[in-house]
Amino acid sequence: MDIEFNKNDDSMRQLVYQLNHKLNQVKMGGGEKKIASQHKKGKLTARERIDYLTDDGSDFLEVAAFAGDGMYTEQGGCPSGGVVTGIGKVSGRDCVIVANDATVKAGAWFPITAKKNMRAQEIAMENRLPIIYLVDSAGVFLPMQDEIFPDKEHFGRQFRNNAKMSSMGIIQVAAIMGSCVAGGAYLPIMSDEAMIVDKTGSIFLAGSYLVKAAIGEDVDNETLGGATTQSEISGVTDNKFPNDEACLDYIRSIFDKIGDYEKAGFDRAEPQLPKEALDSIYGTMPAERTKPYDTIEIIKRLVDNSEFDEYKDLYGKSIICGYGRIDGWAVGIVANQRKTVKSKKGEMQMGGVIYSDSADKAARFIMNCNQRKIPLVFLQDVSGFMVGSRAEHGGIIKDGAKMVNAMANSVVPKFTVITGNSYGAGNYAMCGKAYDPRLIVAWPTAQLAVMSGAAAAKTLLQIKVATLKAQGKEITPEAQEELREEITNRYNEQLSPYYAASRIWVDAIIDPVDTRKVISKGIEMANHAPITEKFNVGVIQT
Repeated sequence: MDIEFNKNDDSMRQLVYQLNHKLNQVKMGGGEKKIASQHKKGKLTARERIDYLTDDGSDFLEVAAFAGDGMYTEQGGCPSGGVVTGIGKVSGRDCVIVANDATVKAGAWFPITAKKNMRAQEIAMENRLPIIYLVDSAGVFLPMQDEIFPDKEHFGRQFRNNAKMSSMGIIQVAAIMGSCVAGGAYLPIMSDEAMIVDKTGSIFLAGSYLVKAAIGEDVDNETLGGATTQSEISGVTDNKFPNDEACLDYIRSIFDKIGDYEKAGFDRAEPQLPKEALDSIYGTMPAERTKPYDTIEIIKRLVDNSEFDEYKDLYGKSIICGYGRIDGWAVGIVANQRKTVKSKKGEMQMGGVIYSDSADKAARFIMNCNQRKIPLVFLQDVSGFMVGSRAEHGGIIKDGAKMVNAMANSVVPKFTVITGNSYGAGNYAMCGKAYDPRLIVAWPTAQLAVMSGAAAAKTLLQIKVATLKAQGKEITPEAQEELREEITNRYNEQLSPYYAASRIWVDAIIDPVDTRKVISKGIEMANHAPITEKFNVGVIQT
């Protein structure tokens, strides 16, 4: 191994260490005292419930663990958005699991909580996965009700999704394991089956204080909507259980008896590891993001037996397209080539930039994968589309539109991994969040923005200086440099994958060695949803 490889390896391992450290902090939820309080009430925490519910030895793919990270500081923070979501196996079946974390503001809903719940429901709907709700929430966080209550993608959307999933035949099971109040009460009762834990679970449209204020009635919460009331008198819940464990055991028994599902039929062979050690991917990715590298070396460390059949390898070289297998699943890979390459015309093409011929190639390849029912994997390390007179005269807009059109209309499932840069329209063409990837994840090396930090800082500084001059104000070189540094620092913070993950622009930040596992889990869940649409790109210019 050379010095450069070792330097890259050290840098990536440090980033992965930081990732795991931040994940461990997030997983503490509201902290040790709140966890102890939960246990004192005889309740498991959200993560303990998921661990108990899911099959022994199975992996739980957590979605949006960093939701809310660095947000709501004035309100005391909201680790993981106050809810744990992800995909796990229950009695051998892939399920989406949503568990309110009562250690975080009593499980109250912040704006990001609603967004995270919608994402979990979206995954269930797209992949026809059963969904399990483990409810323990005080309802909407009232000081921010205007940001969570009335709009289309706010709190009420989840109940619309409940109804839609029911009509789609998607199984929904709910367990009331703590508070379940106001509008939130509809979520478990719009599920197929709802159970409640005795003494700790309660469900009502209005609690005792509100009932007293509204109609003057004196009643305690247990009498109003406890397990005995709702299971024996109202019939709102289907069964009651003495504790969390018994309730979760019953959910496992439900899923143990569910019939088989119709499959999409994606091809899978016997999985094989890549020829190169999985963690050698650390040394392959440059520590300095501006340095070129051969993306083929990354692909070799992701695909089974390092076997990759490249499509049009001599044409459109700034995008790599080809077929391989990941954990046995057949995939079509579309990846940005990060080394400088020579085009068919003898011109040198910059790494990470999409040129006309590459966009044309990618569009054709995406069409082929749709015809053959092969899931698509996008590996993003893209600076954007080529600009300038030569590119414009060559029809870059037209060819870029072809690629975006083919990708957007793709009916096979798409999975996006942001390994490095994700800038501008390159993010769109390479299946960014706006284009419905079934999963979109980032490595710790990822950066998401309209443009690079250096380019943005220069542009924003020019605008700021011009504005000051227009106001008749002079700015010294020293003040200008101070302003540039301030702009750069602010912009670089927004480039961070953690900034993106906190807002659920990506589903997760992952250790690069887990990439194969994440893609495999994604295709496995996508296999629950047969493809019913025909691939049609509509009208595109040729």
